[in-house]
Amino acid sequence: MRLSDFKFKLPEELIAQFPSRFRDEARMLVLHAKTGEIEHKLVSDLAAYFDEGDILIANDTKVFPARLYAKKEKTNANIEVFLLRELHHENRYWDVLVDPARKIRIGNKLFFDEDATIFAEVIDNTTSRGRTLRFLTDYEGDDFVEHLYSMGTTPLPKYIARPMTEETLEQYEEIFMDLPVMEMDEERYQTVFAKHIGAVAAPASSMHFSKNLLKRLEIRGVDTYTITSHVGLGNFKPVDVEDLSKHKVESEQIFISQQVADAVEKAHTESKRVCVVGTEVMRALEHVVGTNGQIKAYEGWTNKFIYAPYSFTVANSFLVNFYMPMSTQLIMVATYGGYDCVMKAYKEAIKEGYRFGDYGDAMLILND
Repeated sequence: MRLSDFKFKLPEELIAQFPSRFRDEARMLVLHAKTGEIEHKLVSDLAAYFDEGDILIANDTKVFPARLYAKKEKTNANIEVFLLRELHHENRYWDVLVDPARKIRIGNKLFFDEDATIFAEVIDNTTSRGRTLRFLTDYEGDDFVEHLYSMGTTPLPKYIARPMTEETLEQYEEIFMDLPVMEMDEERYQTVFAKHIGAVAAPASSMHFSKNLLKRLEIRGVDTYTITSHVGLGNFKPVDVEDLSKHKVESEQIFISQQVADAVEKAHTESKRVCVVGTEVMRALEHVVGTNGQIKAYEGWTNKFIYAPYSFTVANSFLVNFYMPMSTQLIMVATYGGYDCVMKAYKEAIKEGYRFGDYGDAMLILND
C-alpha cells in the first residue's frame, strides 16, 4: 500500500461542523468485511449486533482545553498556543505548538491575560512549530493548572471551521436551539467515559455512546470496558511520505488494566465478539499483544503505526468514524477491514451523505 492509495475526493459539505443532536443519533454504516455487504443504520442500533458475553472496549481519556491565545511581549502580536503535554509539574514546563511559529524564538515572553497573572518564557525549540515553555505565575501546583485550563478553549480540529453565516447559525439553532456553541463543544467534544485528563483531541468513536445506549448494551448482556489512551496531535499528523513504512508517529501514553486483559482473554476463549471502539484503542491494544497472542496489562507509551500487511489479534469488530483522506486512521481501518472493502464502503458513504470527521457518523466493521 502507498499513501496515494488512500486519496479520495471528500465534498467539503460532508465534513461535520456540529455533532448530531444526541450522541447515539448519528448514522452508522455497518460493513460485513467478509462478504462486502453494507447496511445503513443508526448508532442507537448498535446493541442489535451483539450478544450476551460479547465485550466492547472504549477510551476513557478526557480532553483538556488545550488551545490558548497569547500576546507576544513588546510587539503585542497575537499568538496561538496549543498545549501538548506537561513536562515538569513543579517547574511548570510544557511542550506546546505555536502559530505563527516564525515569530516565536527562545527568550520571547508570552502573556495570556491583561493582568499578567500567567505568562510564559520560551526556553527551547523542539520542532518547526514546537516550543518548550516555562510558565511564570504566583499560582502553584494544581491551582496553576486549573487556572491555565480556565483560559483555554476546546481543541477542535482545524477542519471544524464554522464560518458563522446566517445559514450556519440556522443549522446550529435547529439542532441545539439556545445552547451557546462553546458550551455545546465543552460537553460534546468529550465522551461519557471521560475520566483521566490528558488528551488534546477527542477519541471520536467513543463520543457516540450515550447512557441510554450503554444501558441497552448492558441489558443485552454486553460488558463495556475502558482503557486510557491520551490522544495526541501525532495521531492527526499528515502522512507526507508515499512509502508508508517511512512514516513515523509520535508516542502516546496508554494505560491498560489487568481487568481488560482478562476480559479479552475470556472473550477469545469463549469465541465471543470483541469490539474495539476507535483507532487509538486498537493501536494501544495491538501494542500489548504478547508472543502467545494474549494482551497484557501495561502502563507506558506507544508509537505503533498500523498499515498493511498486518494481522490483527484483539478484535473481530471495530467501531470507527469516517476519516479524512490519506490519514493514519483511514490507513488502519482499511488494513483491518480490507482495502477494497473499506474504500468501497467510503464511496457508498459519500454517495449517501454520511458525515466525516470527529463530529461525524460511524462505521461498524464486522470481521467474523
